[in-house]
Amino acid sequence: MLFSSCTINNLVLRNRITMAPLYLGYANTDGTVSELTLKHYRKMARSGASMIVVENAAVHESGMGAPFTLRVDNDSYIGGLSKLAETIHSEGALAFLQINHAGRYAYTPNRLAPSPVQIKDIIPKEMTLQEINDTINAFAEAARRVRESGFDGVELHGGTGYLISQFVSPRLNTRNDIYGGTMENRFRFPLETIKAVQKKVGHDYPVGYRFLADELLPHGFHIDEAELLAKEIEKLGIAYISVMIGTHESFYIPPYVEMEKNECYMAEYASRIKKAVQKTPIITAGRIQTPEGAENILKEGKADLIGLARVLFADPLWPKKAQGLIEKPIVPCNPLCTFCTRRVMQGKIPYCTQWTKEEQQALLEQLGDRMADRE
Repeated sequence: MLFSSCTINNLVLRNRITMAPLYLGYANTDGTVSELTLKHYRKMARSGASMIVVENAAVHESGMGAPFTLRVDNDSYIGGLSKLAETIHSEGALAFLQINHAGRYAYTPNRLAPSPVQIKDIIPKEMTLQEINDTINAFAEAARRVRESGFDGVELHGGTGYLISQFVSPRLNTRNDIYGGTMENRFRFPLETIKAVQKKVGHDYPVGYRFLADELLPHGFHIDEAELLAKEIEKLGIAYISVMIGTHESFYIPPYVEMEKNECYMAEYASRIKKAVQKTPIITAGRIQTPEGAENILKEGKADLIGLARVLFADPLWPKKAQGLIEKPIVPCNPLCTFCTRRVMQGKIPYCTQWTKEEQQALLEQLGDRMADRE
């Protein structure tokens, strides 16, 4: 099943392997597409995966999660993004771009959020109704730019604890207006965002959704409510739901750290969402190390598509090796290693410890002064 075709809206994927968005911070300091960005995504598209979802691009300056984040908040970014879409297409893969607002996780001092729930030593500003409306419009305009840049579709980032998922979380959304309180009110922001995006790009244009199935935190958003949100999202005709679990606050607690070492650790959550919606294609990720593991997920009906992120970063030839086009063994992503993640969190250029010394050195030499500046 892994190498059978699959349809999303009007797009035909030649196999069930997708690249799940993986933030690397390869963009230029002004948020434009760098040569390193193009080189990286050319390699990912050359892997044999049918669809490449490019890491999150900020819909507004206030929503940037890091200084080296791609941006899509102005028409001036369309040119560089068009080159990125063309680069992916040139290697035979479909190209999607994920758009995002980091909310309380933005790196700027004046952070916006549904409610002023403290994060470390910062208390974010509770968004006014006008700011909520402006942010929804920012998502819609960003999606328009994605389409004008030549991408085959756009993905809304409703995971990892960023702004969209902050609104659905009872732990983080303590508002007492139409955007908070009841479950229906907490769902309002993501649903209105989807509608605004679809209206702007047209219902023929695929709009996917990166979906938080469980915060894995006390008093947070959990799978039972996630199933209900998925049903509401499906009613709007979403192109696919890409399921993930955890946020920046749960990624480092011991239960998650242990769970994350296991192959296919998100698949059961994806299965719950798939049973809830039934008609919408479901993508699952979560350390899917082996073709056998991926095949089992599909055969057991837990998901329709496989998302590879760090696994594909560790071995960009994974799909071709899985198909038997290359006879060398797959280079696994080491489950005990967090090197690439730690470098990203430190604002440094990430690379993989599983790469050969020559590959690592080539990256370092290519970056030159830029690497030194960020070290």
